[in-house]
Amino acid sequence: MLGQRDFLKGPALGGGVVLPGACAPASSPAPVPSPAPPTTPPKEEKAMTRVVLVKTKERAAGVRWALELLKPPSPSGQDVLLKPNFNSPHPAPGSTHSDVLRTLVSWFKETGARTITVADRSGIGNTRRVMEEKGVFDLGREMGFQVLALDEMEKEDWEPVQVPGGHWRDGFYFARIARQAPYIVQTCNLKTHRFGGHFTLSLKNTVGLVAKTLPGQTRNYMFELHSSPSQRLMIAEINTAYTPTLILLDGLDAFVEGGPEAGKSVEPGVILAGTDRVAIDAVGVAILRHLGTTREVSRGRIFQQEQIARAVELGLGVDSPQKIDLATPDNESAEFAETIGKVLVGG
Repeated sequence: MLGQRDFLKGPALGGGVVLPGACAPASSPAPVPSPAPPTTPPKEEKAMTRVVLVKTKERAAGVRWALELLKPPSPSGQDVLLKPNFNSPHPAPGSTHSDVLRTLVSWFKETGARTITVADRSGIGNTRRVMEEKGVFDLGREMGFQVLALDEMEKEDWEPVQVPGGHWRDGFYFARIARQAPYIVQTCNLKTHRFGGHFTLSLKNTVGLVAKTLPGQTRNYMFELHSSPSQRLMIAEINTAYTPTLILLDGLDAFVEGGPEAGKSVEPGVILAGTDRVAIDAVGVAILRHLGTTREVSRGRIFQQEQIARAVELGLGVDSPQKIDLATPDNESAEFAETIGKVLVGG
């Protein structure tokens, strides 16, 4: 078993959609004679963020295209931690597809990553058995990356986290490896969540980095999460514990009802990539709404969805759809992005 200490040692854009209002000029303020200096500094304006949207039927090609367009920071010389969606062994979108995993690992190697570790904790079933069934250990031996089942870690490999004003009873424990890794990539799927999350995209995927229980203790953090009326707020709060460098969402298949392991499946045929979890999830919700989804996911404005609204409060990403730049490689992707952009702004 790999421990966290071993880890720590060891083309131009084809098009884009700028959402309405994103580039609107600010109105000039009326002149005020001899203004008094402000007593507090003005709130820092959040910058625009880019989300690449690729319409495709081929996962590997779509992931490659998305990475090429996004141009994320290089992992050269760094220890990379890849957080997949291995909540269960079910096929995509129930869990990460092997083509996505293989393509990302290949890109890490091509761009000079020093080490690569794939780590997760399953919610449905034993993590090691889930990973074995998914062929992750075999792929690791083939491609030369380490695999870490987080629920096998020792107590000292989990770090306590408290969020001021948060909704966790006494905080939670987060995988220390994800607190310390210099380059973190998260890959998630496009789906709804019938156990109270409403949707499970990049913010919800972070739950796999939180301890279910600690060795020698009986407190069940996942029971606390999934039984709480504040579940969606708590999902956002665990994301304060780390900052991924890159987020990639596989939406070739999606659950528009049910989820996370099974549900009503459709084929949107889309890959999203970005560096902002709020933006990725907002675009993902817009796609679910376009496809026709649950009442909970369809209700209200997208940025009022509790996971997203709480994440914005915590400063985890952009605070409006107008700050999302949808970048696309071809006409088919651009047409879809234009449709999704309207849903994003209007919903």
